[in-house]
Parts: sequence; structure tokens; C-alpha cells
Amino acid sequence: MGKMKFMSQVDMKIGVIGDEDTVTGMLLAGIGAVDGQGKKNFLIVDTKTHQREMEEVFHDLTNRKDIAMILITQGCAETIRQAVEGYAASGKVVPTILEIPSKEQPYDPRKDAVFQRVAFFYPQAYAMMGMEEKP
Repeated sequence: MGKMKFMSQVDMKIGVIGDEDTVTGMLLAGIGAVDGQGKKNFLIVDTKTHQREMEEVFHDLTNRKDIAMILITQGCAETIRQAVEGYAASGKVVPTILEIPSKEQPYDPRKDAVFQRVAFFYPQAYAMMGMEEKP
């Protein structure tokens, strides 16, 4: 089995899927990129955005070689939970999927795969968050 070759750190980007306020904030911070073919590394989700479109963008971002991390609001991740969990089950670590809160929906660590991994190795994490352990 050969070693995977990654692009240089300068070439790696962050993908974003979320509501307008979250994505706009990230774009203003410099995350946004559009290549010569018009491919974006972000998706603004609103009430008119279909689940299939979100899944297509998610799969596109996870298969791109220039994406190191994907930030997705937890509400959007809930909409495409099957795709997010399928990617997590694949064992790939690049790009890393991070669920972030949005201002419309509070963060629920019990739905976050990263927090679940932390809690697996550090069971006191639930208590530190003021929650009962997941059954």
C-alpha cells in the first residue's frame, strides 16, 4: 500500500456548507475560492435548497484533492446525516468534517462525530458539558 500524497499546505482549502450568515462570515474571513471552471468550495443553504443538492456538494467537496477540511453547520449536517455518517464510516480523515453551530440552532455535541470520538476516549467529556452520557 503506497503513501497518499497531499498537496502542499498552501494549496489546501476549507469547504463550507451552511446558512447565509455562517458562509458569508467565512467568506469574509478569506475561506472562499472559485476555480477557473466556476467550482466553489462553499454552499449557502436556504429554504429553497434541496437535500440532494446539499449531498452533491458534500460529496464533491469530500472527493476534491484540494480540500483539507469541511465546515458544516449542524443543521445542514442533520439534513444530510446519512451522507455525513457514511463519510465518517469510510475512515478517511482528509478532508476532516467539522460540525459547527449556527445562530438559529444551538450546538448539540451528541450529534457531532468529533465530540463522540473525544467522549469515547475521555468519558468525562459529557459531564464537563453538563450532559448525561449517551446510552
